[in-house]
Amino acid sequence: MLHEASNGIRYAVAGEGPALLLIHGFPLDHTLWLDQSRGLAGEARVVAIDLRGFGASPRMGHDVLDMERHASDCDLVLDELGIDRAHVVGLSMGGYVALALADLFGHRVASMVLMDTKAAPDDDGAKAGRLAMAERLVTEGRTAVAAGMAGGLLGPAPSLEARARFLTMAESVPYETYVGALMGMRQRPDRTAVVAAFDGPVTVVSGADDGLMSVGDVAEPLAATARNGELVVIDGAGHLPPIEQPVATTDALRRHLERV
Repeated sequence: MLHEASNGIRYAVAGEGPALLLIHGFPLDHTLWLDQSRGLAGEARVVAIDLRGFGASPRMGHDVLDMERHASDCDLVLDELGIDRAHVVGLSMGGYVALALADLFGHRVASMVLMDTKAAPDDDGAKAGRLAMAERLVTEGRTAVAAGMAGGLLGPAPSLEARARFLTMAESVPYETYVGALMGMRQRPDRTAVVAAFDGPVTVVSGADDGLMSVGDVAEPLAATARNGELVVIDGAGHLPPIEQPVATTDALRRHLERV
């Protein structure tokens, strides 16, 4: 069952205990976290959000979906749920949102799990790639782009279920949300200093086979940047561990909660 905040943002809530905010990546929705929401409901109050423009949340309503707007939406949801502080989990674009939340609304964030994400901004090559994807989307269509993304995001031997779940999410995203989110990610600032200054526990989770943000090039340096950082590598997963290795991902989040 989805709930609706006063700003129209939809979210699911399960369980009782310390608040755990789950923020999905691009081009996904809250159902990325179904296994984790079920698995942790006995230990935490799990809030899985549909970011603006994604899932059941309202259409974007403007040209660029920036990370700061998403962070403001998350802040309002937490406020209306009466949650003063949450353990925030963000995957990929969701990690960018988690860092924006820590930057702009730091009093809300008790700890962070940064999963297959980075704090650094896009370089020129990445910015060009975002524009190229947006052009391909409007030229070739959402199905072609989603199929191409599946090959790059999932590990080398994804299950049929993981492929199906990814395509279900990716093929349901409105075209303008795709473009707006790509432009928002393209313009995000460097938040390495946010990670370095954060005084709570930070767990960096990485799929061992992530071809976009590798363990050695991205995850290890990110964990080393945090004052209280820890690295967890999930075998058999690419960029989307929650659907590729759901049990191992749930266990990683459980271990993080035990740290805090």
